Amino acid sequence: MTDFNSLGFASRAIHDGQHPDPLTGAVNVPIYLSSTYAQEEIGRHKGYEYSRVSNPTRDALETNLASLEGGTSAHVFSSGMAAIMAMITMFRTGDHIICGENVYGGTPRLFNQVITGYGIEFSYVDTSDPENVRRAIRPATKLVHIETPTNPIMTLTDIRAVADVCHERGVELAVDNTFMSPYFQRPIQLGADIVMHSTTKFLNGHSDGLGGVLIGTKPEHKENFAFVQKCTGGILSPFECWLVLRGVKTLAVRMRQHDASGRRIAEYLAGHPKVQKVYYPGLPSHPQYDLAKRQMSGFGALISFETGSLENANKMLRHVKVCTLGESLGGVETLISHPATMTHAAIGADVRAKLGITDGLVRISAGIEDVDDLLADLDQALVHI
Repeated sequence: MTDFNSLGFASRAIHDGQHPDPLTGAVNVPIYLSSTYAQEEIGRHKGYEYSRVSNPTRDALETNLASLEGGTSAHVFSSGMAAIMAMITMFRTGDHIICGENVYGGTPRLFNQVITGYGIEFSYVDTSDPENVRRAIRPATKLVHIETPTNPIMTLTDIRAVADVCHERGVELAVDNTFMSPYFQRPIQLGADIVMHSTTKFLNGHSDGLGGVLIGTKPEHKENFAFVQKCTGGILSPFECWLVLRGVKTLAVRMRQHDASGRRIAEYLAGHPKVQKVYYPGLPSHPQYDLAKRQMSGFGALISFETGSLENANKMLRHVKVCTLGESLGGVETLISHPATMTHAAIGADVRAKLGITDGLVRISAGIEDVDDLLADLDQALVHI
């Protein structure tokens, strides 16, 4: 039997949880679409009773993702937001949660407009300074939730430093690792207790399925998250589990190309006369460049840049041809978006202004097309500013 713990990342992405089917020898994990399972007699079955509770395709994916992040269990949900909601069910009225002030706009929308109604309190801080986290912790604080790099300003948080602050006070740390994927960043190795992903993005990689995952490190995480899957039913379908399994097999090679193209595009934009500022942790001009090199093994595909105004951003975005104007990120195709009116519209103009998300800001998720074609496309679009 292969010792999967001794294999490298790319090998584990292909093989962990994905053994050939013992019945047929099929190399790919089958899509088990059955909602229920035959039982041999009362109280005796083959490990599966009802697919809301467990499913063989889902089990394979969860085994795979737990391995890639270095956690003890993984639990997949119908979307990234469903995964965050499942994480929040661990807490009760009177508990306090600290969240990074610059995260995906749907996260504070969920916290502020839904969860606060149940008596859970939230504070939003700039987690790039661990002392801000330390000052915000109260006796009732149970969790610190961060994204690093942030969306879309690409500010980093020192995961190990914040984890140390949290653990000194008996608080857990959750990290949204969607932007980097486990290929470039391993939060659990740096002290995180829970890792979250929107599997819709790099893990799936093909813009053809929604999903989310929580990877835990403690027995209570496994128990709590599995219980939420069973009780709420917000699970990932067998077919979409299979899509993520398909995507993860090429994660390593895709992330290397995303990173290579991201670096080229960031360098190009940094030298363009029409671009006022570029946000990318792989540029030496980034204020946290040294942290990026220390904390991540690559810089990734996400680049944001300032065009100067909504009018300029619109002029440029109307003329892209190879890049696709649309929300989301992490697909094989290059996606380009306008955060102020797309991903961060819900947080309001005042909060956007505080975070530096201007009307002229544009975000790129570099795909795996020929990078020279992407550069030529951006060049011809920027002419219109």
